[in-house]
Amino acid sequence: MTKKACLILENGMIFEGLHFGAEREVTGELVFTTGMTGYLETLTDKSYHGQIILQTFPLIGNYGVIPPDFESDSPGACGYIVKSWCRDPSNFRSEGNLDTFLLSAKIPGIYGIDTRALTKIIRVSGVMNGAITCTDPRRSGAGLPTLIENIKSYRITGAVAAVSTRETKFYKSDQSNYRVVLFDFGSKHNIRRVLLQKGCDVIVVPHDFDAGGIRELSPDGIMLSNGPGDPAENIGIISNLRSIIQLGIPIFGICLGHQLLALAAGFSTQKMKYGHRGANQPVKDLLTGKVYITSQNHGYTVVTETIAAETAIRYFENVYDKTCEGLIYRDYPVFSVQFHPEACAGPLDTEFLFDRFIQYMQSASAGSAGCARSLVSTISALRPEPDHAENFDSSGGLRICL
Repeated sequence: MTKKACLILENGMIFEGLHFGAEREVTGELVFTTGMTGYLETLTDKSYHGQIILQTFPLIGNYGVIPPDFESDSPGACGYIVKSWCRDPSNFRSEGNLDTFLLSAKIPGIYGIDTRALTKIIRVSGVMNGAITCTDPRRSGAGLPTLIENIKSYRITGAVAAVSTRETKFYKSDQSNYRVVLFDFGSKHNIRRVLLQKGCDVIVVPHDFDAGGIRELSPDGIMLSNGPGDPAENIGIISNLRSIIQLGIPIFGICLGHQLLALAAGFSTQKMKYGHRGANQPVKDLLTGKVYITSQNHGYTVVTETIAAETAIRYFENVYDKTCEGLIYRDYPVFSVQFHPEACAGPLDTEFLFDRFIQYMQSASAGSAGCARSLVSTISALRPEPDHAENFDSSGGLRICL
């Protein structure tokens, strides 16, 4: 017999539903994602560490559980909410269903609630904490006011250290054209997969790997991965990045990596009302005017007003709310994006950014000026937006000092 379950929000609202997955009580930050597919990649994305995921698409689990599609070795979320889940998935690659997967991962789930109404609450009030429990606090002696105060006090801390690898790992490409150090702040597997496919040997390092260690490895490039939590909390990483940037090695930052680079450059970040999560987020290339559909998962953003024009050029912005989605740094071979060009799940519109990173590395042997020429040649045919004309010289080339 299916047990009842409750979702309790920090504002005191209670949603009744049915339980699946692990039978345990958890508290987390409640966030919603709009992806219609990709629930396996979502559940195994470490950027959801400490969060309860709400799927806005009503039916989840129809193609089962497929371990080769996982984006990490274990789930990142602490709780899961769906309108309905498929008990009998149909897919030749499937090795189980969501209930058994969540049970083995010790993640409680709740279904049968009005996920549309719940999403509207988050959109209006903003991201809030919640708890999943199989015990209705209104009918127990636990004390609802005390429980709600405990829910309110929940905070995600030490997230990057909790999900990062503890050891350095080496992965060899079939082509081995370049060597890339990948900082694991909670990295998705597909970042590594794409680099390997493009001929890069990958060295995965812990979050606190320092500039001295980078110098010894002598990589052609550095990739900063996605990850969970408040970027500003990572004071040690930010300080370390300031030293690593000075090495002059090409750097590409994704998601949390984008935010950490911005903080290292002296810019600010702030928490968003409800973030961007899903595989249908449009971003505009400010250098060309083109719009791309991207996969995203973040709750913080770089504050546009704090971006110093003499330090960085705004590269992409979100079409919906105009938040910063990418930066190109003027004095170093460094660029970053807020979205996920490696997708998984999501559209592959912006995978070309990995090729741009490789172009940075190709020209690095000519020195930093070579990196500048590489970037200019890449964008030389692009026509700037009128309000970004100051970033281009008279011939249309991007104005960068390296």
